[in-house]
Amino acid sequence: MKSDQNEIVGGGKDVGAMNKRIAIFDFILRIIAFLNTIGSAIIMGTTNETLPFFTQFIRFRAEYNDLPALTFFVVANAVVSGYLILSLALSFFNILKNNAQNSRVLLIFLDVASLGLLTAGASSAAAIVYLAHEGNNRTNWFAICQQFNSFCERISGSLIGSFIAVALFVLLILLSAIALSRSR
Repeated sequence: MKSDQNEIVGGGKDVGAMNKRIAIFDFILRIIAFLNTIGSAIIMGTTNETLPFFTQFIRFRAEYNDLPALTFFVVANAVVSGYLILSLALSFFNILKNNAQNSRVLLIFLDVASLGLLTAGASSAAAIVYLAHEGNNRTNWFAICQQFNSFCERISGSLIGSFIAVALFVLLILLSAIALSRSR
């Protein structure tokens, strides 16, 4: 009789197997998001380019830490990378224990906070990258990407990696919410 109720309600073994698959997928997505955030932080943090001006003694140099928005981007990505490494333990715990609701709720709250930090860092850097590519004539901001080509390519690539991590965080939050709703 009890197994009939489980099949009517949603199949007890099916729900457990699905939650295990969700937990494994969650673990894999966290590893991919970590690689994106740490890669973005490293690429941006090591970006600089020097161009000679008239003589070899006078040079123009572009570094990420010349602009506070890009520094914030590096810090935000590094903090989120640290969180992702620590969250792997909870994610692994969810693989072992299918009905671990408290750890899923904690992951949702921490994932939302990390998503906010990562989005803020990526968005502030996106504004600077846009100005580097396009400039703004009304405020006398000149586009520097014609001169600092390598610098602009690296910061743009770093930004893409960070926005991929933002999308992965949205997916992680949805997966945790689905797993929570299925386990009740």
